[in-house]
Amino acid sequence: MDNGRKGYWKSVSVLLLVVAAIFVAGWFSGRRSGRFATEKQIERVLGEISSPTNKLTYTLSLIGSQYVDEVPMDSIVEHMMPRLMEQLDPHSVYIPASEMQEVNEPLEGEFDGIGVVFNMATDTVIVLNVIPSGPSDKAGIRGGDRIIKINDSIVAGRKIPQNEIVRSLRGKRGTEVRLALERQGIDALVEVTVIRDAIPLKSIEASFMMTDRIGYVKLSQFARTSYAELMQALSELRGQGMEQLVFDLRGNTGGYLDQAIAIANEFLPAGDMIVYTEDRNRHRMEEFSDGKGGSADLDLAVLIDEASASSSEILAGALQDNDRGTIVGRRSFGKGLVQRQVPFADGSALRITVARYFTPTGRSIQKPYVAGDEESYREDIVNRYLHNEFFSADSIRFADSLRYTTPKGRTVYGGGGIMPDMFIPLDTTDVTKYFVEVSGRNILYRYTIEYADRHRDQLAKIATLDELRRFLDADTGLLDDFVRYAARHGVRPVQRDIARSRKLMEAQLRAYISRNTALESNGFYDNIQSVDNAVIAAKRVLEEQYAARREDASDVGR
Repeated sequence: MDNGRKGYWKSVSVLLLVVAAIFVAGWFSGRRSGRFATEKQIERVLGEISSPTNKLTYTLSLIGSQYVDEVPMDSIVEHMMPRLMEQLDPHSVYIPASEMQEVNEPLEGEFDGIGVVFNMATDTVIVLNVIPSGPSDKAGIRGGDRIIKINDSIVAGRKIPQNEIVRSLRGKRGTEVRLALERQGIDALVEVTVIRDAIPLKSIEASFMMTDRIGYVKLSQFARTSYAELMQALSELRGQGMEQLVFDLRGNTGGYLDQAIAIANEFLPAGDMIVYTEDRNRHRMEEFSDGKGGSADLDLAVLIDEASASSSEILAGALQDNDRGTIVGRRSFGKGLVQRQVPFADGSALRITVARYFTPTGRSIQKPYVAGDEESYREDIVNRYLHNEFFSADSIRFADSLRYTTPKGRTVYGGGGIMPDMFIPLDTTDVTKYFVEVSGRNILYRYTIEYADRHRDQLAKIATLDELRRFLDADTGLLDDFVRYAARHGVRPVQRDIARSRKLMEAQLRAYISRNTALESNGFYDNIQSVDNAVIAAKRVLEEQYAARREDASDVGR
């Protein structure tokens, strides 16, 4: 077989693998066999070649078979695929094989690695926490250790991007990685060998009791294990006396649709619609609650913001449209398109939009877009900020045609995200120039790392939030010590700014220090909530509901 024919069949195989998965390219199928082609046959073939789909197929095969130079057809197709998908909606994408693991990993519930939480605030890999019973824990790595070398490569002080450090530490389970650690109180480097293993990825970022009655759960994404994780968290909180729940979906960009449906089912009585989807042929699929959820009795406040998208909006929309709980925060992102992942044999895949989803009242949450104009679509959040929508609910306008009504008569709107029942503006009141400087230059965070190093033995003994609160409350000079630290690092004290930002800085100092304890995110969110207006508002809503219920019960008793 000559080189030209080899190139032709190579191009055809690539096309069958990639392009044919999207387009119906079949001008060969109508050709008649025979020694000579008639004029009509030639005209028909030329017409078929000129059709939009077959022009693409024919052009690529022509390049592969007749172009003057040998060209890498695989590379051409890889370059073409993202451009092709860009002509569709903003959520239809091509995922190269090299990126599939990174894209899918957060949703799968585990990855292969060494089991540490680290930060690179000072160009050094600082171990904040070690996952209990994980590979690093078994190898003797401790919180506060600095990773100086990974295998034979020095990584400290070299400003290596964090994603490269992650790739170096992760790898196939059962493989080894050698680390050289700098440890407080030890002059020489501590060398350890860690055997990589499966590390669980948690989608429940925090779960704890805010008061004797109100629980708090933060769900960071809708992963394969999210429903199971939530069930465990709710069971533990129930055991601690939870009667009401603040469910935080802020920053949750979505994930598996079935997990959102299962979680919505947990909070709804039997027979309530959760969501429905419609494809291009108007085929409709509906999901209803089955009454088997165990949390329909919980008073519920759900937190959303402009980064809450997709499955977060399905869940929030289902609860809002069924008059189940109070939605608190700011208008969500506005993604109402359903993608299906179509894999290819080479490990790459398409995520192509196959339907739109609607809330129970019939709302489409998808915000407007122009096919092929992803830049304007992504700029929508910036434009909301510039148009004052983060600060005032009155700045958000909905057309009357997008107005819907819930069973209890509440007005809700479609056409661009979930609008909360209670709007909480972005609060910049305490953000002073001094705070921006110490925060922006990472001085505040670096202080908390050094603070944790100085108190490592004490922090390691803390096992409960009450113990953590008592420890932090006892350090009455925390902020003053930080201000002196910031001055030594080039930020002059501005007393008026410090007084104004005091509560904000104290909350952040306590929160970041708490991340260096075994309580990790629970400690962080417990301490940051004193300056979190959305949480404060949600807590107030639940307390008012509880008081009203007690008042009603008292009236019945009289």
